[in-house]
Amino acid sequence: MEAIIALIGDINGIVWGPAMLALLAGTGLYLTLGLKLTPQRKLFYGFSMLWRGCKSSEEGDISPFNALMTALSATVGTGNIAGVATAVFLGGPGALFWMWVIAVVGMATKFCEAVLAVRFREKDALGNHVGGPMYYIKNGLGEKWKWLGVLFAIFGMLAGFGIGNTIQSNSVADALNSSFNIPPLATGIIIAVLVALVLLGGIKRIGEVAGKLVPIMAIFYVGGGLIILILHADKIPEAFSQIFYYAFNPSAAAGGFAGATVWMAMRFGIARGVFANEAGLGSAPIAHAAAQTNNPIRQGTVAMLGTFIDTIIICSITGLVIMVTGAWTSGENGAPLSALAFSQGLPGMWGQYIVSIGLAVFAFTTIIGWSFYSEKCTQFLFGERSNLPFRLLWIIAIPLGTLPGIDLNSLWLVADTLNAMMAIPNLIALLLLSPVVFKLTKDYFADPANYMNK
Repeated sequence: MEAIIALIGDINGIVWGPAMLALLAGTGLYLTLGLKLTPQRKLFYGFSMLWRGCKSSEEGDISPFNALMTALSATVGTGNIAGVATAVFLGGPGALFWMWVIAVVGMATKFCEAVLAVRFREKDALGNHVGGPMYYIKNGLGEKWKWLGVLFAIFGMLAGFGIGNTIQSNSVADALNSSFNIPPLATGIIIAVLVALVLLGGIKRIGEVAGKLVPIMAIFYVGGGLIILILHADKIPEAFSQIFYYAFNPSAAAGGFAGATVWMAMRFGIARGVFANEAGLGSAPIAHAAAQTNNPIRQGTVAMLGTFIDTIIICSITGLVIMVTGAWTSGENGAPLSALAFSQGLPGMWGQYIVSIGLAVFAFTTIIGWSFYSEKCTQFLFGERSNLPFRLLWIIAIPLGTLPGIDLNSLWLVADTLNAMMAIPNLIALLLLSPVVFKLTKDYFADPANYMNK
């Protein structure tokens, strides 16, 4: 077993090495320039499309808003709390700058993913709309490329049980045990029951639950962070100064912080940024393919908001709180570092409760969001008959992540590696199908009737 984990570690070092980070950033930059900064320029238009609602005559299963919330339910989670803290701990304040950079170009990546997902989606035997990288590879690139879609589906199916299931239940159990002394297994069983109730309703129930939980928890978490930033307003200019300075200069050791090179700031900022918003991994377009819309560009403008909300807003709040409270030099790492920062920033136990409750709910929504992603990957491979067995396995796996003796580090390693393996087929498809997106985008915004939403 140790030899297998060591081998996976070696593979992880390759798939998340400089070449992968360059491919993710380079693809995002290429798409940004090819789209002439349309996603970034049309940010407010995207918000108008989000609140526009949908017409009964439009194809799809869930509203554009609930499609975005479903995608956000899977992305807003441990990456926003533990991932940002890890980036700062390993890469220093400059990591936040590179996290912002990858988010800005990632908006174009997420836009293109959703456009292609809607453009090449299908209806399955149950009458549901299905799409995502495996479908736009098969339908957009042709049957000769289907093997690439199969690879994506295999990686997506397996990755979900790690990053979207056991790791999340373990994080919830640990957070609730440390704050409220709730036994981990009890947490795992309760989560499994709640998830089962949601999964029984399929994508419509998932979308409804995500549409209510995600906005409430985002406001709760961001609100707590903003209060801390207001209380430490005098430290904010210094925090930004350090972020921009250390993005291009090595950061010296300070307190419990061991110091970091510029490369470390870039590497961990980009890697944790991608982990947080999943732009380029190909997961979010699976949710956006179910949106009620007759135009892929409209859903693309909604989808890109996910990267903006997830990284530019929520991750930035976490990072700035860690900076202004001085917790980044404490020597803590991951979720404990975020918890320490919020505890120092707010009086009493409120800071710790915000992180613990936020982590618990974010992780729960990640479990239901990723259940849909992995189920659709499984369905692509084995057909609709696999849906019920998959859901049963998914529910059973949840409490397993809370059992003592689970090697969480190995789970993270395997899941992280599978995430990168998902990205490779997806990025290839995005690059090959980019002319389709460029043309659709140009034609859409060239028509005043579309742009004015008439």
